Amino acid sequence: MLIKAQMDEIQSFLADASNMQGGHAARVVFPESAQEVADVLGEATRERVPVTVAGAGTGIVGGRVPFGGVVLATSRLNQIKEIVREADGGWAIAGAGVVLADFQRAVNEKGLIYPPDPTEWSCYLGGTVATNASGARTFKYGPTRNFIRRLKVALATGDLVDLRRGSIKADENGLLRIPLPNGRSIETELPSYRMPKTRKHASGYYVARGMDAIDLFIGSEGTLGVIAEVEVKLLAKPEGVLSGVVFFSSEKDLLGFVREARASSLQTREDKKSVGLDARALEFFDAESLRFLRSHYAQVPMDAAGAIFFEQETTQITEESLQAAWLELLERNNALLDDSWFATNEHDRREMSEFRHRLPVLVNEWIARHNQRKVSTDMAVPDEEFAGMLKFYKETLRASQLKYVIFGHIGDNHVHVNIMPRTEEEAARAREIYTQFVKRAVSVGGTISAEHGIGKLKRDYLRVLYGENHLREMARLKRAFDPACILGRGNIFAEEYL
Repeated sequence: MLIKAQMDEIQSFLADASNMQGGHAARVVFPESAQEVADVLGEATRERVPVTVAGAGTGIVGGRVPFGGVVLATSRLNQIKEIVREADGGWAIAGAGVVLADFQRAVNEKGLIYPPDPTEWSCYLGGTVATNASGARTFKYGPTRNFIRRLKVALATGDLVDLRRGSIKADENGLLRIPLPNGRSIETELPSYRMPKTRKHASGYYVARGMDAIDLFIGSEGTLGVIAEVEVKLLAKPEGVLSGVVFFSSEKDLLGFVREARASSLQTREDKKSVGLDARALEFFDAESLRFLRSHYAQVPMDAAGAIFFEQETTQITEESLQAAWLELLERNNALLDDSWFATNEHDRREMSEFRHRLPVLVNEWIARHNQRKVSTDMAVPDEEFAGMLKFYKETLRASQLKYVIFGHIGDNHVHVNIMPRTEEEAARAREIYTQFVKRAVSVGGTISAEHGIGKLKRDYLRVLYGENHLREMARLKRAFDPACILGRGNIFAEEYL
């Protein structure tokens, strides 16, 4: 097992995409097997040494930034061990350090797809499980959780557990018992809070009555155990995909289109129709976003108040009727059809995907020029609350006179508000406004993080979502799996809870 301790060799493991400053550690270890991961953790527990798990460093909440102790890098757990195609899909087994883009490419070559589709494909597969990552296709397929069949997890105690979905469940009283290979077991009581009524939620530990033990580790951000190996469910690759970037001159019309598209899609799935309007992605760009994009895409219409990117899976038989259904829906909601873009082939879809991913890059470049950090929201709310939440975002930001863009996963009522301060004074105001948004989201039944997780940067906001008693319940659960509290020190919990 490789170990590095020289500062010039470990510097890149002391930060992530959050740009959080001050990371430091004594050394970085690079285990090459699940057993080596378990051995590192067992020793760290005996010596009371904090361990921070380092994936690819694409997280934006400071999760892999260490403040002392040891960094455990998963980069050498990078083998795709098996990809199996079956009649209606398939499955695959891979190490936690496999790059998602490489995994998607290998799966695609077998005529299969792995639906979780986070924007950043340079992330590691294990990191996507640890954060329950989602993305544009989550509107149809749900987050990573829905596709995990088995996990091999190294616990802080040095135990290695192999959890297959369906094998261990909590009882009706919220008690969970996980047997360990040495004959002992971990017994714990699940927190008593309930999940918000949102389609996406990545804020603390997942709990549900009678829940599967495997779901406790998915989205736990490396604080309960280290994911070493993953087995996932795969789907058959669709014959075709219809895509569109559609512009609207009125935000009212745009929101009306989204409501109808969402309702029709959910109805198609409920009725289990083989043919029907069924978006797999519904993505939003506000007018400020389009102003940014216009510098690279002159064809963005000047009078557009917003745009929607959508995708629909098709077959040769359904393609024509589905195109007609989408056009009818767009006409009914007064879309700027002559100015909009549509694609049915791979080349045009790639160009649309590039358009969708270009905005965050442009925002980050702008922020870097002003030597500031953007303040970015990750909140989601129930269906009936979204229009009011969007209005609150815009009215608050316009009154503040801060620069901003709003874009993201509108199908799941989950958009990212990127506030872009130009000075330290504006940065302070942006953080105050962020707190207002957190309180508003929670007050209407929403979540403070729908996909990026909590890490170190958002842990104080968990008090707003859960309250003091529930946070202490979460901390008790963590101590059941990590009695010395070595794992992910500072992530999710402030020191006072541990």
